[in-house]
Amino acid sequence: MRSRTRIRTGFRTRIRARFRTGRVAGAVLALALAATGCSGGDGDGKGTADSGEYRPGTLRVLASSELADMAPVLEEARKATGVTVRPTYAGTLDAAKRIASGEADKQFDAVWLSSNDYLRLNPDSARRITGETPVMTSPVALGIRPAAVARLGWDPKKVTWAQIDQAVAQKRLSYGMTDPLRSNSGFSALVSVASGLSGAQSALTDKDVKAATPKLKEFFTGQKLTSGSSGWLATAYARRPDVDAVVNYESVLLSIPGGLTVIRPADGVVTADYPLTSLTAARPEAKDAVRRLAAQLRTPAAQRLITERTKRRPVVPGVAPAAGLATDPRRELPFPGSRSVADGLLDSYDNTLRRPSRTVYVLDTSGSMEGERLDRLKAALTELTGDFRDREEVTMMPFGTGVKSDEVTTHTVDPGAPKAALDAIRGDASRLSASGGTAIYSSLKEAYARLDDARADDTFTSIVLMTDGANTDGDPAAAFDTFHDRSLSPAQQRIPVFPILFGDSDRAALDHIAQLTGGKLFDATTGSLDGAFEEIRGYQ
Repeated sequence: MRSRTRIRTGFRTRIRARFRTGRVAGAVLALALAATGCSGGDGDGKGTADSGEYRPGTLRVLASSELADMAPVLEEARKATGVTVRPTYAGTLDAAKRIASGEADKQFDAVWLSSNDYLRLNPDSARRITGETPVMTSPVALGIRPAAVARLGWDPKKVTWAQIDQAVAQKRLSYGMTDPLRSNSGFSALVSVASGLSGAQSALTDKDVKAATPKLKEFFTGQKLTSGSSGWLATAYARRPDVDAVVNYESVLLSIPGGLTVIRPADGVVTADYPLTSLTAARPEAKDAVRRLAAQLRTPAAQRLITERTKRRPVVPGVAPAAGLATDPRRELPFPGSRSVADGLLDSYDNTLRRPSRTVYVLDTSGSMEGERLDRLKAALTELTGDFRDREEVTMMPFGTGVKSDEVTTHTVDPGAPKAALDAIRGDASRLSASGGTAIYSSLKEAYARLDDARADDTFTSIVLMTDGANTDGDPAAAFDTFHDRSLSPAQQRIPVFPILFGDSDRAALDHIAQLTGGKLFDATTGSLDGAFEEIRGYQ
């Protein structure tokens, strides 16, 4: 199998020799957790780890982003053990990247991810962790609107992955899920579906994946929403009454407003076990603190608090799951046993199974971009070409006082000969030049005009807006709001804009565009521009 975007269970090699699968899921969540003395990043951008060495009584923990809801539990554990957790929240695969590269050794004492399965498949990361202790569990499941359950005539306790696939094939069911290349819940969902549809009785093999590919391709025709994080997926789902269901952790599904029916397919699930794990390089005192904290979190009182507060399942015998969590057993589907199988499954999803992407990049090339800013944009776009998928349609729309029409180009990545389109995009990026004012809203209107309804149902369509300043030319913000609400078709209104905060751009204005269109704001003022473009890939 050709693997242009070479993925290894969440680890992706690039020119800069860094692991990329860390763009996972989810990008990194930020939350000030005063009750626990916790610290994290800002928004959904990269978290900032504590600098310096281990401090007695304080654990620096690299944690999966969804564990922000553990703050009350950690506060009770602090009272019992004297151990204060200072987490930096990250998507599971982003954390895996940091661990494999050795970066985590310098900044953290422990890791607490939804699963360590990614780490075990990579020798560079497997040797950097030790002493893992599962704390709680949550299976990946299907959350579906009750009306859709009734329409399909399903008994939620008996539904199988094959039945779900059949409903998709009959165009009776649509769903959203996170990107498997960036999110553990997305990859677990992919493994679950592949296992269920292949009939594999043990860990998936290359043969199983090949046998299941026709059914998998059929299954993913039903995916209408993709996301780099569970939180944004839940928000996007709430805006899309035309989407029936969501695939995610059971605990996340139960937190979505509206009372979804949670289905754990009868033929098996993949379950996150949230192991609290020491880094091999951590000081002995830190490892001892991890052991004491893990022991406290597995006491009956802590386990009851965990399941009641987070809707995750206890791992200690004798502690009952919270009300609403079904207790009938489900087969645990095994994780792929080798990197090559995970590699092939992810590559197949990215380039063959999922809907193709269609994106318009609305790029500020006004006079203020002259010099270093424009150089950074060119470099970021050149780097981004290594991430474009087979069948992806990419439109570059530079603008200044208005859209620079003679520089607008569109290329589609041909699976049989991807190099031609990628080289052309790199060439387009290298020729960008800075001039004129900044017509943000008029340029966005032209981007929507290029995205008609014809392909709305068979692509993941989005607009990426990069600007380094405030709007100075063309339509004002109010005119764009009116245009969006009154002039666009329902299908076009569902196309999200992902603005990138860069240079002197107006955060409030860009955040408003994201909120209006159902997109998400990405910040390149505190991180790299290429990192922002990369993070958006999970949402395209």
